[in-house]
Amino acid sequence: MVWWWWLLLGFALLVLELATPGGFYFLFFGVAALVVGGLAGAGAGQPAWLEWLLFSLLSISSMLVFRHRLLALLNTPDAAGASVGQLVGEVAVLLEDLAPGAVAKAELRGTSWTVRTSGEERLARGRRCRIERVEGLTLWVRPE
Repeated sequence: MVWWWWLLLGFALLVLELATPGGFYFLFFGVAALVVGGLAGAGAGQPAWLEWLLFSLLSISSMLVFRHRLLALLNTPDAAGASVGQLVGEVAVLLEDLAPGAVAKAELRGTSWTVRTSGEERLARGRRCRIERVEGLTLWVRPE
């Protein structure tokens, strides 16, 4: 295959990676195509079957070695946001009065959340509450 076809294939696969939601599959095939195109363009052009074999080996082996590490690097809590389960112990501020057993809204990290309390005390608007547990998207709070 002509070297510039490999480069076109590589760039097309990289653009396809940008158009798909972060699985990081096309990335490794695109980079492998660019490497094979670069080698073919530098005069290391071999028979077509050898180029395809090199492309296959490079793309699959790099995907097996680096994909997991890349996903782990990009799924850090700072980049992806904290999971809901990690909110236990945080402090939320009530946006509404909260009667025992009732549902209200509270602000936590700039977002409005649904909160409940299992206590018998009525909690006033503006009161700071500590999160005891999380059930779905409902936060169970106690007065701080």
